[in-house]
Amino acid sequence: MTVGILVVSHSAAIATGTVELARQMAADVPMVAAGGTDDGGIGTSFEAIADGIQELAPADAVVVLCDLGSAYLTTDTALDFLDEADRDRVHVSQAPLVEGTVAAAVAAQTGGDVDAVLAAASSAARSADDESASDPTGDQPGGTAPVDDADPTDGAVTETVELVNESGLHARPAAEFVKAAAKHESRVRVNGVDAKSLLAIMALALPKGATVTIEADGPDARDAVDTLVALVRSGFGE
Repeated sequence: MTVGILVVSHSAAIATGTVELARQMAADVPMVAAGGTDDGGIGTSFEAIADGIQELAPADAVVVLCDLGSAYLTTDTALDFLDEADRDRVHVSQAPLVEGTVAAAVAAQTGGDVDAVLAAASSAARSADDESASDPTGDQPGGTAPVDDADPTDGAVTETVELVNESGLHARPAAEFVKAAAKHESRVRVNGVDAKSLLAIMALALPKGATVTIEADGPDARDAVDTLVALVRSGFGE
């Protein structure tokens, strides 16, 4: 399945810049920027959004990310003018624009279907919430939030393993890691961040040879840790 991404912003520069950033990690994903008004001002354009959806017509599905409330309203208006078949192909994400676009693009680049791409985009919002909750003062650097002590009765499991693949825990390996973690009910963390958040994992920027500590607590914690440890030791197929 091919998933295209439409970035809608009140600023043409922001929309274009977000797409350019995402393309650094997802060069093969069809992406279109729809930013600003038709006369180059700040705002959103019905025509630009409609043209963007049309440009992405060859894709099996389209994920739309927006920056502000009125961008969603303009997008909804554009969708109302589509026939039912085309409308069903378009999915609007509520994820943060920049972080969500990058996460969605990486998921699409690694072959994820539309559900996987939407989930990856949503993980960007979860990553921000998780960091805020673990560091209410805002002083904790991203990706190094401390892990709460797990209740032993929840079946907490911890294991440490070394990254052996050349690219470390970056784009494609990170996406594989998150997909594997997301299949488990237990709470899973890697080096202190949410293992189900693509952006949180990528922000760690762990290179080959780095130590990865995988922790899980919940009903399938043992299976979660074993699965992720095996994935790391396999080198993610590289």
